[in-house]
Amino acid sequence: MIMNYPNGKKFIKQEQKINLSIYSKDRGIYSNRGMTLEEDLNETNEYYREKNIAVIHKKPTPIQIVHVDYPKRSAAVIKEAYFKLASTTDYNGVYKGRYIDFEAKETKNSTSFPLKNFHEHQISHMEQVLKHGGICFVIFRFSIYDEIYLLEAKHLLSYWDRMKNGGRKSITKEEIKQNGYFIPLGYQPRIDYIKIIDKFIG
Repeated sequence: MIMNYPNGKKFIKQEQKINLSIYSKDRGIYSNRGMTLEEDLNETNEYYREKNIAVIHKKPTPIQIVHVDYPKRSAAVIKEAYFKLASTTDYNGVYKGRYIDFEAKETKNSTSFPLKNFHEHQISHMEQVLKHGGICFVIFRFSIYDEIYLLEAKHLLSYWDRMKNGGRKSITKEEIKQNGYFIPLGYQPRIDYIKIIDKFIG
């Protein structure tokens, strides 16, 4: 199947080598090397659902289908499609009767996170979620250090406003550490962000 980005360029799938996650019982250490933030969060959410803790899912990527073949009456094969611009954030669901909505971002930058990696419509969406009483945040991974932080959307929005008013175009890692929450990597669940949510929803 041919996939195209919104600018018309073709999407070429590259094979990725992913190391298996290892949990060493004798050392009590979980090795997470090679796993992407999305994969870790998907496994975390699966764990939450299996344990009946929360129901959180990754939102599907919107796709515009252009060409479909029907080799059989009962089967359709998509031959060409385009990725649409993501409309909101990466994940949403329910926890303790509260709506949860969050974005996941990964960076190789060691000292800051560029705000250009967010889109205006995502910021507007987060503002609306907060306005209606939802729980909204961003999970950042600094891949060089393999460190993960949760930052509430209210702080992200203030940094966004700072940029709009002529301030710096990134959030420093120190600001994320100061106003956010460090999430240690675990085994089951891998990224236990629900434990962090409990800290700020009371």
